[in-house]
Amino acid sequence: MNRTRRMTVVALVAAVCAAQAQAQVQPAPAPEAYTAETTYAKLAPRYPFIRIASRAVPATVRAVTDVTYVRRGAHDLQLDLYLPAARAAAPLPAIVFVHGGGWRTGVRANFAPMALRLAERGYAAATIRYRLSGEAPYPAAVHDVKAAVRWMRANAATYGIDPDRIAVAGGSAGGQIAALAGSTNGEARFDPDGGPDAVPSSVQAIVNIDGLSDFTSEEARRYEDDPAKQPSAAGAWFGGRYADKPDVWRDASPLFHVGPGTPPTLFVGSAQRRFSLGREDMVARLGALGIPARVVLIPDTPHSFWLFDPWLAPTVDATDDFLRAVMPPRMDRPGSPPAA
Repeated sequence: MNRTRRMTVVALVAAVCAAQAQAQVQPAPAPEAYTAETTYAKLAPRYPFIRIASRAVPATVRAVTDVTYVRRGAHDLQLDLYLPAARAAAPLPAIVFVHGGGWRTGVRANFAPMALRLAERGYAAATIRYRLSGEAPYPAAVHDVKAAVRWMRANAATYGIDPDRIAVAGGSAGGQIAALAGSTNGEARFDPDGGPDAVPSSVQAIVNIDGLSDFTSEEARRYEDDPAKQPSAAGAWFGGRYADKPDVWRDASPLFHVGPGTPPTLFVGSAQRRFSLGREDMVARLGALGIPARVVLIPDTPHSFWLFDPWLAPTVDATDDFLRAVMPPRMDRPGSPPAA
């Protein structure tokens, strides 16, 4: 082989090796954005009658936006709080909303329409940003939700909130996170910001909208541990597949945390079975403990139905009806309405 040809071969080998090395260090593709707009583009051809629910703040609602509820490292985690514009005669029940997005994407604005409509009905409703899987692994998001609940309770007097009537709610991955945050009331390892002198982070109700209750069943793993996905959304959050970290997959399942301290729970569901896995077992466990549980299905709907009209209205109705039943105002609290 002459010198020129030998140099050409060496250069080609070096180029191939460099390309392989670059490919190995390339970050994984960014997850697709999960917003009402991107979801509408997918659903509108099949459901041409739907409309993205409005995020416009009406005159009947006061919005307090971009409030830092906790600092994690160099980052502020923020929430938007929606309140009735008119001063209430009694402290307001409150609800903290956790957006979905496969634990790795999504924005708090996705729940602004539902928060606005509940504020019009007399709630203090907060939508929160929390740490996604690309920023912090399981169970960081649960820690953040509990911190948001703690902020709501600590600032109850400022915003006219009843600290004894705070619910947590979410949709899809946010529904699972919300259910886990609520079902772990009192479990210190899920609440590193807690302690004997800390404001409590416990909630009095859970609203799980199309979120998983059990990651461990064979059917759940067929969806959430799909070998064709590298990595799966759940696996990215847990830091490994079920075969590698079965204890983590079980620990993240709200079903296995049901106990006497679990609050009343509402499940609002679509017709998509994959998002209801574990729900029946959780309802049964709650019932055995005498804890109220209710399932409301919104018929003929896809996943993410709560982002759109006309499906948001029955979701709000179901949530309002349930919370009024399980979080009634205390009659002995100053400012509470007189007993009928």
